[in-house]
Amino acid sequence: MAMTKKQKNITAICAIAVVAVIAALFMYNSLFGHQFDIKEKAYIYIDDDDNIDSLNAKIEEAGKPSNLVGFKLMASIYNIDKKIKPGRYSIEPGNNAVDMVRKIRNHSQDPVNLVIPSVRTVDDLAGRLSRYLLLDSATISKALHDEEVCEKYGYKTQNISCMFIPNTYQVYWNISMDNLLDRMKKESESFWNEERREKAKNTGLSQNEVITLASIVDEETANNGEKSRIAGLYMNRLKAGMPLQSDPTVKFALGDFSLRRIMHGHLNTDSPYNTYKNAGLPPGPIRIPSIAGIDAVLNYEHHNFMYMCAKEDFSGTHNFAVTYDQHLSFAKKYTDALNARGIK
Repeated sequence: MAMTKKQKNITAICAIAVVAVIAALFMYNSLFGHQFDIKEKAYIYIDDDDNIDSLNAKIEEAGKPSNLVGFKLMASIYNIDKKIKPGRYSIEPGNNAVDMVRKIRNHSQDPVNLVIPSVRTVDDLAGRLSRYLLLDSATISKALHDEEVCEKYGYKTQNISCMFIPNTYQVYWNISMDNLLDRMKKESESFWNEERREKAKNTGLSQNEVITLASIVDEETANNGEKSRIAGLYMNRLKAGMPLQSDPTVKFALGDFSLRRIMHGHLNTDSPYNTYKNAGLPPGPIRIPSIAGIDAVLNYEHHNFMYMCAKEDFSGTHNFAVTYDQHLSFAKKYTDALNARGIK
């Protein structure tokens, strides 16, 4: 039987109502539903060049949303395209479109864990820091090689690495160069508490000299149990006015860290870092030392050793000697071991 006009109208109204309800549910879900198909926190990194289209693409790639209708609507309402702020923003499994718009609008970014590594050169440091930050390695390296910048923080280009204490710090991904250096200066001052300052004073070394000596100690051994003894040996040499004669300083002077054996010709390298040719400490660290290395210098072992030589078992530890004759005996054993292994 054919539908009456009234029945047709009711059917049309019901159909419109169903569509409206479906549309409303879809929009509600697009705005407030759990849009992101992820099981753990993900991140988007917004830089100065991003616009609303690239932002949408980054959210889509990192968050794998079922749709971006709600986000695009809210972004349009709040003019996010005109307020995109660089930063690192998290997308969590329970987040919705409204959450993401609020984060970006309010610049509620998540910090990164910035690891200050124990590396040898400031260029190495710049490269490693740039892995965590918006700053590129060239920008960081340029600042660390700038005499005026270093002087601002009380350092020279040769010892600016003394300001970087190896640890993990929370900073924002888009931190500026100035703010990064300000933060490192603050952390350095915090590290040098009253106890450490007093111990440095008792050694007769400045804080920078402590770090410089610690860098040599760290290069000499990875064995933390030996570090205070090696530090004590170098303190004995400094007090006696003897050259430190540290092989790692020769490697640093040459810029060749692959050397497995320092030969007599290497010892003539003309460099202020060569502690065979120059008495005292080099002008700056030969690496960013570990905290264990720094504390080993501050708590150096008091003894009479003046010489050391790597053990012939290649254990990474050393034989220590009071006299030069004792040292020559140990050195022969190590040289014989090198020759036996064909290490040149």
